[in-house]
Amino acid sequence: MPSHEIDYRILGESMQAVEIGLDPGETVIAEAGAMTYIEEDIDFTARMGDGSGGVLGKLWSAGKRVMGGESLFMTHFTNEGKRKRHVAFAAPYPGHVVPVDLSAIGGTLFCQRDAFLCAALGTRVGVAFTRRLGAGFFGGEGFILEKLEGDGLAFMHAGGTVIRKELKGETLRLDTGCLVGFTEGIDYSIGLAGGLRSMLFGGEGLVLTTLKGHGSVWVQTLPFSRLAERVYEATTKAKGEKSSE
Repeated sequence: MPSHEIDYRILGESMQAVEIGLDPGETVIAEAGAMTYIEEDIDFTARMGDGSGGVLGKLWSAGKRVMGGESLFMTHFTNEGKRKRHVAFAAPYPGHVVPVDLSAIGGTLFCQRDAFLCAALGTRVGVAFTRRLGAGFFGGEGFILEKLEGDGLAFMHAGGTVIRKELKGETLRLDTGCLVGFTEGIDYSIGLAGGLRSMLFGGEGLVLTTLKGHGSVWVQTLPFSRLAERVYEATTKAKGEKSSE
């Protein structure tokens, strides 16, 4: 079904949220726990998946989400009133909100797990398992991707600064965690970062993501995994220094 035509505005600079404007009867879907605030007349309910398709389709979609480590349910926010109301969403760590008009990019967007924030009702939210041996073997953040399909607005969240790269047949290699999303037409694979010495002492990890083809790629400069690693290292160091006193 066609997606609802929602309005939005981005709030903030470095720790952004997105405020969605819903006309009467309009609905936006979001991952559980992403909501920041809602105005009166907006009703919300947890439903299995994105609400598209029949019972079997919903079960299949929900099953894939569970296999991919996502929640079985998504929250649907609907304006039940007679005037425009607003609902806002934000991710649980600092970063930027990335709005994407799916109709302008061919109707399909692949994104990292946990990157999807919310979308207009009518957007199909599924899971795509990468088929490349390298991705399956090395796994990690890049093995399972979320797949968004539709003709309306969808919103991703990215840590740090967001860079949009346009590939026209070129190849782009990046840290797996720095990938936010990419459009259809991009060939995606994960492989070894280089020689043994580079992998052990280069500090860039064992594997890199390789993207090649024609389309758009969104890159984040501070993935949550990198931020969490630095916080853990600093906390461990501080505890060690305190215990040695």
